[in-house]
Amino acid sequence: MAEYEAIGKAFVDHYYHLFDTERPTLATLYQPTSLLSFEGQKFEGVEHISTKINSLPFDQCRHLISTIDSQPSGITGGIIVFVSGSLQLGGEEHPLRFSQMFHLIPTPQGSFFVQNDIFRLNYC
Repeated sequence: MAEYEAIGKAFVDHYYHLFDTERPTLATLYQPTSLLSFEGQKFEGVEHISTKINSLPFDQCRHLISTIDSQPSGITGGIIVFVSGSLQLGGEEHPLRFSQMFHLIPTPQGSFFVQNDIFRLNYC
């Protein structure tokens, strides 16, 4: 497994663990320049992105990841991560299929932050 694939998988595991168990802490993964497109709505910056994620109309959910595709992005060491899977909401019988894309950018401290985040539900 290439290093960028290992980083992509580790990021996905971390992101959805936080989303499912400690959603408010997701704000630490974004920076002031970060952009989120959520079902066509656009949000910019940590505060707006965090407000959107934390105001979703469900408390309990569980992400089940089907695929993770990662590619290196540019000469700065960025990584594009594309995820597909399903989202099981608490109290709901049927899971929702989704796709999500992250553009990860390295930080001077040696970690990554989410520069771009695009989320879509997949309707059949």
